Amino acid sequence: HKIYVKPNMSHPEYLPGVVSCPELISELVGLLRDKNEEVIVGESNGFNYPCHGAFEKTGIEKAVKKAGGIVINLSEDKVVKVNFPNGHSPVKKLFLPKTVLDADATVDMALMKTHEFAIYSGAIKNLFGCVPSNRRIYLHPYLSEVFYRLYTVIRPKLTVMDARVAIEGNGPTKGNPVKMELMLTSNCALATDLVASKIMGLEIEEISYLNYIARKTSLQPDEIEVQGLQVSDVARDFDRPRIDLPVKAQMLIYRHEFLTKMLFCSLDFVKLLQKITVAYRGRPIETS
Repeated sequence: HKIYVKPNMSHPEYLPGVVSCPELISELVGLLRDKNEEVIVGESNGFNYPCHGAFEKTGIEKAVKKAGGIVINLSEDKVVKVNFPNGHSPVKKLFLPKTVLDADATVDMALMKTHEFAIYSGAIKNLFGCVPSNRRIYLHPYLSEVFYRLYTVIRPKLTVMDARVAIEGNGPTKGNPVKMELMLTSNCALATDLVASKIMGLEIEEISYLNYIARKTSLQPDEIEVQGLQVSDVARDFDRPRIDLPVKAQMLIYRHEFLTKMLFCSLDFVKLLQKITVAYRGRPIETS
């Protein structure tokens, strides 16, 4: 069997809670290699940084190879057009990596974070990195539908959420670390997200894409069986993202496909936006 592992590499260097832990990836790849022909760890280029450099700087490439796995840049993989015939959907097709679609199983290595634009980032949002184009930012006006399609097409067989260190506030990369010392595993990425967001004190109604996917799949939170520690044992109210002027402006842009494509077609614009934001509050906003 060929197993695809999706890490979280939302930053070009390793930061606990922000990027998947290389040691944990190594352990997982080693276990998977014991009974599978090939284990592939793949990620796509970031909007403003190449995946190859991130693999090296985060230590993930070295960890994967040491465990007998393979790393690939999904942005350089062959792509397959996946059509969605539903006439009511704004997302008619997605171009996805052949390696991901051909895998016998996908393992989603998620992290527990708040997110400036999505409120919450976990297992399903991690699949967004499977879209190989670093211009996937153009899909932001339709994120709920895109995430739903990715979830139903890729359908991870196993989700491993490393929540030993989580992120609160203005995540996914500029928030504050929180020691939770938790590890969540599940055969359902959506169930993982529903439980994780509840642990964080977030309501599903706040997280539009999760609410959308839960309704589309008819999964009710009370249908999820939680084994081991219960949510009430570990729950903590996370600081929500501060929706200040720069975030509001970018959220407004994201609502419109034309504006998103026009303004985010240039890295120079992104750099200008970052400079303005730093001047406004001292740290940049996200572009992932």
